[in-house]
Amino acid sequence: MSAAEVILPGGRRLRLRGGAGHPRPDGPSRSRIAYAAAHVVADPQADNTPGAPATLDWDRTLAFRRHLWSYGLGVAEAMDTAQRGMGLDYPATRELIRRSAAEARAAGGRIVAGVATDQLPAGPATLTEVTVAYREQLDDVQAAGAVPVLMCSRHLAAAARDPEDYLRVYDDLLTAADRPVVLHWLGPMFDPALTGYWGSPDLDLAADTVVELLKTHASRVDGIKVSLLDAGREVALRRRLPAGVRLYTGDDFNYPELIRGDEAGHSDALLGVFAAIAPAASAALAALDRGDLAAYDEIFAPTVPLARHLFAAPTWYYKTGIVFLAWLTGHQDHFTMVGGLQSGRSPAHLATLLTLADAAGLLPDAELAAARACAFFAVAGVPR
Repeated sequence: MSAAEVILPGGRRLRLRGGAGHPRPDGPSRSRIAYAAAHVVADPQADNTPGAPATLDWDRTLAFRRHLWSYGLGVAEAMDTAQRGMGLDYPATRELIRRSAAEARAAGGRIVAGVATDQLPAGPATLTEVTVAYREQLDDVQAAGAVPVLMCSRHLAAAARDPEDYLRVYDDLLTAADRPVVLHWLGPMFDPALTGYWGSPDLDLAADTVVELLKTHASRVDGIKVSLLDAGREVALRRRLPAGVRLYTGDDFNYPELIRGDEAGHSDALLGVFAAIAPAASAALAALDRGDLAAYDEIFAPTVPLARHLFAAPTWYYKTGIVFLAWLTGHQDHFTMVGGLQSGRSPAHLATLLTLADAAGLLPDAELAAARACAFFAVAGVPR
C-alpha cells in the first residue's frame, strides 16, 4: 500500500492525490466581506468529556485564526462552529474572545464575536434574565474590541411568547451597543431549540419581524447572518433589507450563488464551511474581485459537494467534520473535541468527507492526511 493510500470502511482503497493549494492573497477581498466561523482546538490531555469545563489548546486555536487571516478572511469568533452550547462553556468563550481579539489587532484582521445567553443554566429563564445575560456578554465582546454578533438564544426562544417579546429584547441590546452589530438568524436545522425564533414557526412571518427590527434600528446594524439553507428565502429577505444593512450568508449549501449575487445585489459571507475551505474561498473571492466569474465558479464548484456532506443532517454535528479536516490538513495534532464531540459523526460519514476533501484539492499533504486517516479508521475497526 502506498504512503498516500487509505482503506476506507467497506474495504475500498482510496489513493489521495493531495492538492497544490491556492496562493495567499495580498489582502481581504475588495468586493465582498467574508468571515470564516472558526472551530476551537481542544487540549487532548485535558478532561474534555461531555459536561466538563472546556480546556483549549490556546496555541493551536489561535494559530488557526492566523491561518484564516493570512488568506484574507475575517474570523467569526465564538459562534456555533466553536461549539457554543455544545461543549464550549462561557468562561472559556470569554477568554477565547479576549485572546482572539488581541490576535486580530496584532494581525490587522477582521473579527466579529458571538453574544449569547449560554452563561445561564439550562431550563426556564425570564425575559429580564435573558436580557441581562445578553447585556453581560455584549459588554464582554465590546470590551475585547470585537464587533458583536447577537446570536440566537435558546433561552429567548423558550421564554418569548410572541414577536413583540423578541423586539423588546433586541431593542434593548441594539440601544446598548456601542457600534453597529451583526444580527443572527440560525435555523432549526442547526439547532432544534431555535424552532419558532422571531416569534413564529412560519418563516415568512418571522422574516416580517426581522425586517421590522432592522427598519427601526438600521443605523445600529451592520448586517444579518442568515443560516436557513434556503437560497430563495435568503434572496427574498436580502431584497427587503434597509439601505446599508448587509446580508451575510450562512448558507453552507448555496454560498457560491448567493455570494456571486444577481442584478439586484449579493450576499456577503459568514460561513462555517469557509474554515474548512479557506484557501479555495480566498482564491474564489480574488477571482470575483477581478471579474473572472468563470474562475470563481470553477474554484468553488468542487467545494459544494464537500460542504453539503459536511452540513448534512443532523446538521448540528458539522463541527465534527470541521475538526476532522483540520486534523487531516495539519492544523492540529489530534482528533479530540471539547465535550467529546468527535463522536458526532460515523466513520462512514468521515470516509466520504475525506474523499470529497481530496477531490476538492483541500488536502495539501496527501501522505500526512493518509497516515492520520488510516490511524483513525484502524481504531474504528477497519481492517488494514
